[in-house]
Amino acid sequence: MKGNRIVLRGTLLAAPSLVALSLVALSLAALSLVALSLAARPLAAETLEIVTTLPAYQAIAREIAGERAHVQAISRGDEDAHFVKPKPSFALMLRRADVFITTGLDLELWAPVLIDKAGNRSIRVGQTGYVSASEGVPLLDIPEVADRSGGDVHLYGNPHIFTSPLNAKLVAANIARALSAVDPGGAAWYQQRLEAFNSRVDESLFGEELVELLGAETLDSLARNGRLVSFLEGQEYEGGPLIERLGGWLGKGLAFRDRKIVAYHKNWIYFTDLFGLDVIDYVEPKPGIPPSARHVHRLIGRIEDEKVKVIFAASYFSVRQIESIADRTGCVAVVVPLGPGGEGPVDYFGLIDLWVDGLAAAFSE
Repeated sequence: MKGNRIVLRGTLLAAPSLVALSLVALSLAALSLVALSLAARPLAAETLEIVTTLPAYQAIAREIAGERAHVQAISRGDEDAHFVKPKPSFALMLRRADVFITTGLDLELWAPVLIDKAGNRSIRVGQTGYVSASEGVPLLDIPEVADRSGGDVHLYGNPHIFTSPLNAKLVAANIARALSAVDPGGAAWYQQRLEAFNSRVDESLFGEELVELLGAETLDSLARNGRLVSFLEGQEYEGGPLIERLGGWLGKGLAFRDRKIVAYHKNWIYFTDLFGLDVIDYVEPKPGIPPSARHVHRLIGRIEDEKVKVIFAASYFSVRQIESIADRTGCVAVVVPLGPGGEGPVDYFGLIDLWVDGLAAAFSE
């Protein structure tokens, strides 16, 4: 049986090699030349300049800032943020920035180099223009032992926080708080747009009817603790189970809840935790380590034994490896961009739509 591949509005790129730290080192000389001409600038009188490491943060910042800011992202949605080369042009972007938004963990190892070379004191860690998007986010996959022999292990926890819409609300709150500190005159504006963003996330995630019935705070708590579906299945409303009122992304996601998948990398842990997907294995034997022939052989056997139907992968990984496994097992490969922009969705909501629709379609085949 031949496997199918769903490539959803994303360009497939070859898998990068593990050279992130080398790229940082190679860029230091060029960045040093730029740093000689840089100095911190005063806050823009009208439009804020916001720079983000990831396009997902760019999309969320645009929702909060609106026309009060110009927002740029350093990495692309079809690019692995681990391996961004810290170009001098990025340092220039940060030199002009009023606000810099980064995950704040150990995903963007190149970010401190750019901050140093930008010469912009207002966006350094601890300053009002620096935003740690992960602040307050309950982190998953925190290693018990700090051992890099396990591959690209993130010592503080999995940094792909934005893949859960619940976390997107926390990221948005961090951004709104920073923008209000940098631009006090716009505080009411940012708060209003934060509330609108949160409401849109709630309705997109749970459906408007369920939000009205139970309230976003209750639904958030149940979903984050993995009890939403069981709670709704055990409750009656107007003669039927309350689970029938679940709409939005999670309602559509019931089509693949508790289903087994294989992922390429641990990009999706917050998404799969929220939507109840069972990731049985990864194409990478360890995070950031390319799969060997032996590992692929073992993985194919497991896919066949456990009757896994879907491989889920970000679009910057190797299409050859993904297609080979799909063809040999009959799996459907759902290949999607990890961030908005480019040929992909234009905003955060379109991004989650893409992931949910792609998985629902794959499991319907």
